[in-house]
Amino acid sequence: MTELGREASRCTAVPELRILLLDEHVVVVDKPAGMPSVPARTPHDPPDVATVLAAGELADGPRPEAVHRLDRDTSGLLILARTGLARAALGRAFEGGMVRKSYRAFLAGRLPGTEGVIHLPLAPDAAASPRQRVDPILGRAATSRWAWVGGEGLPEGVTAVDLVPVTGRSHQLRVHMAWLGCPVLGDRLYGQAPSGGRLWLHAARIEFPHPDSGRAVSLLAPLVVDF
Repeated sequence: MTELGREASRCTAVPELRILLLDEHVVVVDKPAGMPSVPARTPHDPPDVATVLAAGELADGPRPEAVHRLDRDTSGLLILARTGLARAALGRAFEGGMVRKSYRAFLAGRLPGTEGVIHLPLAPDAAASPRQRVDPILGRAATSRWAWVGGEGLPEGVTAVDLVPVTGRSHQLRVHMAWLGCPVLGDRLYGQAPSGGRLWLHAARIEFPHPDSGRAVSLLAPLVVDF
């Protein structure tokens, strides 16, 4: 049976994690900033704090599998598969371009217009991992769409923007916004180091075909502002 809007209040270790969609095939969560999508691969991070583990606990079932990833510092909607068949179906949906995602971000600076498209190839920066760099020779094609939302009610010099990653390269939105001269607020890799704040990048909306029924699923998780 499908459960919509199930809260994650039973997980005392990660009270911010919310489940927005839960059935026997899939679980979609609103991941808080600072929580990795999957268990850490380095000894510097706790191995028992990850979105897939917390979601499995909340769903009263085995650990689900991440179909895609969000950076640790990025918050928002994350799809997790609960069965191998669901994982395969969702993988095909991603590969076939049937999954649509959009992000809300707060930027430091003013955008050069009201909307635009960025085509800049990206490659890993071997000298400063995990940073990515714009590289027209070795980089893989990366395209992002952006649309100005406004700045009303925000601190001076902060702009709200909606972002759509047409491709899915690592750190793509962050690098592209920094290239525009408007890094994501709180971005320690491509902008100014945060002073106790978070990275203001949030996966706010996702649309995908349900892995079992094929019906269109559309979910929204608004970004809560607490400057």
